[in-house]
Amino acid sequence: MAERADDAIRVLVVDDHALFRRGLEVTLQLEPDILVVGEAGDGGEALAKAGELLPDVVLMDVRMPRRSGIEACTAIKQAVPSARIVMLTVSDDEADLYEAIKAGASGYLLKEIAADELAGSIRAVHGGQSLINPSLASKLLTEFASMSRRGAGSQSVPTPRLTAREMEVLRAVARGLNNREIAKELFISENTVKNHIRNILEKLQLHSRMEAVVYAVREKLLEIT
Repeated sequence: MAERADDAIRVLVVDDHALFRRGLEVTLQLEPDILVVGEAGDGGEALAKAGELLPDVVLMDVRMPRRSGIEACTAIKQAVPSARIVMLTVSDDEADLYEAIKAGASGYLLKEIAADELAGSIRAVHGGQSLINPSLASKLLTEFASMSRRGAGSQSVPTPRLTAREMEVLRAVARGLNNREIAKELFISENTVKNHIRNILEKLQLHSRMEAVVYAVREKLLEIT
């Protein structure tokens, strides 16, 4: 087992399959900067453990008995606002994906993810990034575009003006790119990307990158085919 760093990222693992929880714990034990502080088998237990353990990151399945991961996500974000929640699931259903983002999830990853990628994803989410792989981002945007065409959730309020560069960054976020990839594509620094994203969220009065994408598609700020 790796020697644990004093400032290790505290992780709560939530899944209704004990064997899968154990597998995650064994995998993450190899990372010196990640510490699994607890586990839970359903959404209700996850909420109780989150309040007790105050994890930095919660890895949580979407579909569980008694209380789903999405219901638990909403409750955990209210109880422990600092916790970053990553939905780790076999479901690539657009509705699950959309509801998870609405509930405040910072990431949505499929369980087929490689072990080394999972650790990197935990670090990225803990560092403030939102994670969704490009194929799922495409599904999400298709769902939002369909909602936009149906007029779902449209608002009759003035839309805050984003600069041309902010719109470029927002489109890149919508495609599932992380800060480093956005910086490389737009020939700017990662710090500049972070500043743009912070400004976008402040202008739109939102809390996460994916919420900004939801808003932008709904208000037809992004042209999605």
